[in-house]
Amino acid sequence: MIKISYLFPLFVTLSIAIFLITLKNCYASSSKPLKVPVSNPFHEGYLKVSSIHELRYAEYGNPKGVPVIVLHGGPGAGSSPHDATFFDLKYWRVILLDQRGAGRSHPFTEMRENTTQDLINDIECLRNHLHIDQWVLFGGSWGSALALAYGETHPTKVKGFILRGLFLGREAETQQIWRGMKDIFPDAWQEMVDFLPKEEQADLEASFYKRILNPDRHIALPAARALMKYDLTCAFLTASSKTLDDMLNNETLILGVARTFSHYAKNHYFLQPDQLMHHLKKINHLPLILVNGRYDVITIPKTAFLLHEKWPGSKLHIVETSGHSAMEPKIASELTNATEEMKKLLKGN
Repeated sequence: MIKISYLFPLFVTLSIAIFLITLKNCYASSSKPLKVPVSNPFHEGYLKVSSIHELRYAEYGNPKGVPVIVLHGGPGAGSSPHDATFFDLKYWRVILLDQRGAGRSHPFTEMRENTTQDLINDIECLRNHLHIDQWVLFGGSWGSALALAYGETHPTKVKGFILRGLFLGREAETQQIWRGMKDIFPDAWQEMVDFLPKEEQADLEASFYKRILNPDRHIALPAARALMKYDLTCAFLTASSKTLDDMLNNETLILGVARTFSHYAKNHYFLQPDQLMHHLKKINHLPLILVNGRYDVITIPKTAFLLHEKWPGSKLHIVETSGHSAMEPKIASELTNATEEMKKLLKGN
């Protein structure tokens, strides 16, 4: 039998070891943003913005907090409750909006009266509807272009910007999507091209537009899925086949993005050439935090760096071992850090 006097030093040693391991884990986790599960919105509804369109919105967090509107990408991706996980919900009043024709807004994939100018007016209409004086704009991919376009139209209504995967709606960026990405993902690009008959492959944009905008879902959905498989494959540095399959089986996501993207790309995003950069002086005195994946092939880091150079005091975080999607672990972590950083910037102003 072991004497108790021998057990006591062993107990002390084990206790110290457990304490040190726990302390180490606490310090390790303290550098990682905490993900707070998102409960149901404290307020949600629909806002009629035209004779055709009715927009769905939802509010999360603190009703008396600092307002921030999340502008989703795509165009046409729709919002998700996951978007609220980037924010400290005790501090922020987070507003999620489904843009025209996207998500749960009505009518779904309606392209009539659906332009960038319409979306800007919708955002301003929602701000007035919610009795908000000023808010922060949080936009990803297409949402970053829309955030800048709204800000340049209504600069006095904006407190600051948090933008991910910067997109400026320029022709070179559209060509990056259709042709530039094939340098990194030649197999995914070729699979997309091979969906089309040989005689339709010379003009990818026109061929996919014709099919995806066809009112017959039996024609539109396969084409949308082919295009979106290419897009989603390129959006992640690494993604499991299950993740891609789940997304590709989501017809709301697939049709929403494919149809709206095709409509907006065909119309040059309803922007003049380099419009967003030409009008930066209206807003580049405001706080800006940029987050871009180092290996983002959809919105390459060069674009974010260009805006950073033209925006005094802006913060640029290029995230290593990351692609385009906000679902990439390090991108999600950096976005959470960015919302915390914006809190400090706002308190300092």
